Amino acid sequence: MSINVRKANQKDAVSIVKMNKALALETESMILDDQILSLGVENCLKDSAKGLYFLAEFEGSVIGQIMFTFEWSDWRNGWIWWIQSVYVEPDFRGKGAFKSLFKHVEMLALAQSDVVAIRLYVEIHNLTAKEVYQKVGMQHAGYEVFQKSFKPQPECENK
Repeated sequence: MSINVRKANQKDAVSIVKMNKALALETESMILDDQILSLGVENCLKDSAKGLYFLAEFEGSVIGQIMFTFEWSDWRNGWIWWIQSVYVEPDFRGKGAFKSLFKHVEMLALAQSDVVAIRLYVEIHNLTAKEVYQKVGMQHAGYEVFQKSFKPQPECENK
């Protein structure tokens, strides 16, 4: 299976929004607000300082996505790239789409002398995703994520 990975552009916003909605529903039972999500995706696509999206394509159709954002680490004097919004269409899972996306980001990171790590967070009960991430060489970093929200959070379907 030949998978092409390319940088996303403004024309890809609808596909990215669709995949992000599916991701939130599938992994966290969240229904994302269309307007907020669309603006968030469009703002990221317009401003690479906010993050970069890459898409996996098979025979001209988008089958998956990955996005990463940037965190400066004073302890390491370098950048940590945070992978986010990982999604592969169900029919293409287990066929190398995520691996292609990850390897592309990894290649970009390794080409930059000041990138010290690639990280991601994963929903605690998503064992399948954890296995996939370990297969590409990632390991648990020993952290848990805490947050304090300042805006309403998406609704969970199960509430």
